[in-house]
Amino acid sequence: MTWQDDAGRDLVRSFGERMAMFVRGEGSYLWDAEGTRYLDFLAGIAVDSLGHAHPVFVEAIATQAATLAHVSNYFATPPQLALAAMLKRVAGTGDGGRVYFGNSGAEANEAAFKLARLHGGSDRPRILALTDAFHGRTMGTLALTGKPWMQEPFLPMTPGVEFIDSTIEALEAAIDDRVAALFIEPVKGEAGVLELPAGFLRAAREITERHGVLLIIDEIQTGAGRTGEWFAFQHEGITPDAITVAKGIGGGFPIGALITYGAASELFYPGTHGSTFGGNALGTAVAGAVVGEIERAGLVQNAAERGEQLRSAILGIDSALIGGVRGRGLLLGVALTHPIAKAVVAAAQEHGLVINAPNDETIRLVPALTIGDVEIDEFVALFTAALRTVEDALLLETPTEVPA
Repeated sequence: MTWQDDAGRDLVRSFGERMAMFVRGEGSYLWDAEGTRYLDFLAGIAVDSLGHAHPVFVEAIATQAATLAHVSNYFATPPQLALAAMLKRVAGTGDGGRVYFGNSGAEANEAAFKLARLHGGSDRPRILALTDAFHGRTMGTLALTGKPWMQEPFLPMTPGVEFIDSTIEALEAAIDDRVAALFIEPVKGEAGVLELPAGFLRAAREITERHGVLLIIDEIQTGAGRTGEWFAFQHEGITPDAITVAKGIGGGFPIGALITYGAASELFYPGTHGSTFGGNALGTAVAGAVVGEIERAGLVQNAAERGEQLRSAILGIDSALIGGVRGRGLLLGVALTHPIAKAVVAAAQEHGLVINAPNDETIRLVPALTIGDVEIDEFVALFTAALRTVEDALLLETPTEVPA
């Protein structure tokens, strides 16, 4: 029996076949059971902000686990209060903001969904989200996810959600005084790292304010410094009513949060929402240490600088398979000229590189925020080798033309 046999027998099939079994990680590298080393440019899908086994992450877990792990939300703990204040500060909420803690991005978006309902009441039954955006796989967040193929097996969805195109014209046409909230994913990561049109977020803020609509921005993949600002909306100089965060703030520990601003911070009242494990001392201590290290080590700026370096390096690769690079900071999508992304991912793994294909024509790169010259140079060499492997395979599959 192999580990593949064990996984096929014992694990649910919703994730498909596991691509490898990793047993150890350090920095931007992973090792499998055979001792093979891989350069990790997926980082747990934008989760491992500090890379693997970072001393700050390890120390935070060990110290807090030996002190106090969990007491429930009937009580407060110092790490919980410290993380809430830290998130409010980097998000720029001011003194009026509040934070709700959950255990994942989906839970953060579920909380935001309920926030929208509380704001809307019976007078504002409409909630808007963008086509092709991704907000989660729970029944509530799936209703916000603009991907019909994902919703179809689970219909009917939670009612009231409408999807609009990512254009300013669509915003103007759809938003009125019966809309409770607009959900926006500032970079559509699962759709292939698709950026919003220029001026879209600023227009969304102006139009939602005009109609009393909550602007809720999903920063689960884009937050924690990944795009070169703490949060992607900060590139546009706007202030939303709420943001959802997860992934990178925990650095590998499961945690999510809803950060609210101004009047939106007063919508929840006792009994309207909760989570047994959300905001526990262990999780908030680890996230506090991770966010603190991102700030101390200047990793937000590093993401901005290394992202541009990585983009230039990719565009410098001599390959007809590369059609361009999308995204910002260390959330990049390599556009391919053929629908061969899965083949590129497989070839990359054979060469010792871990990357991801959110669709057939895009490679997603979300490495640790700690990467530098060494990792980028190694990535270019491995990615080039993977592209060459696929190019050779494509040539072999191209029929030879026979002269007339």
